[in-house]
Amino acid sequence: MLGEEANTRLAQRIERRLDTCGLRERKTLEAFDFDFQPDLDKALIQQLALLDFVRRKEDLVFTGDPGTGKSHIFQALVVRACEQGMSVRYARGVDLLDDLYAGLADGTYRQRLKHWTRPELLVIDDVGLGQVRKRDDEPTAAHTLFNLLDSRHGQASTAITSNIPLSAWGRYLGDTTLAGAILDRLAMRAIRVHIKGPSYRQQVAKDRAQALGAKPDDDRHQPSAEAVDSDASVDKPCHER
Repeated sequence: MLGEEANTRLAQRIERRLDTCGLRERKTLEAFDFDFQPDLDKALIQQLALLDFVRRKEDLVFTGDPGTGKSHIFQALVVRACEQGMSVRYARGVDLLDDLYAGLADGTYRQRLKHWTRPELLVIDDVGLGQVRKRDDEPTAAHTLFNLLDSRHGQASTAITSNIPLSAWGRYLGDTTLAGAILDRLAMRAIRVHIKGPSYRQQVAKDRAQALGAKPDDDRHQPSAEAVDSDASVDKPCHER
């Protein structure tokens, strides 16, 4: 009876973490189609799912085209972190920046910055998707993101997915120098993985169209060459252990 009560309380705590971590969808690694991305190191992903990198306060950077599975993997890591009792927050890049900009407008910036700085694991998804604010009377997105990542550097793990080459962050975030400083801090303690492959979503759309009798578009599911970072075409850690 006591064991059942303990298990119930544990399940409730996990559910509360999942409800408040920011996830819109709960993904699992068991549901990830590794066969669709044969160049992705499955053993590395399974090792990352142990979350030892979080305990070591290392960072994680995944790059690659949209639809290659970056978000699925990171959302699954968030679920694992909640199950292991870790404090974790998840947000899309533009949503996180919008929240910090809202703090500048209403005077709660410091509280909001602490909110994002505090978790053991912070997942920033889809950097490069969505329009970031660019106003002369406000700090650049690069400045805002730098303040956050600098405060977490060496203190807690930050996991980031990017749909654009890292070399394009300066243009996207509005400040090449500060974007370089962000990447410099990430490179020091980051495990870097680039997923080079087709879009799973577009493949599903193609399969559905074929099932409905539509003519397949052979080029539709191929990755866009512009989004592939030429210096990051191999899955590998950013530093040697």
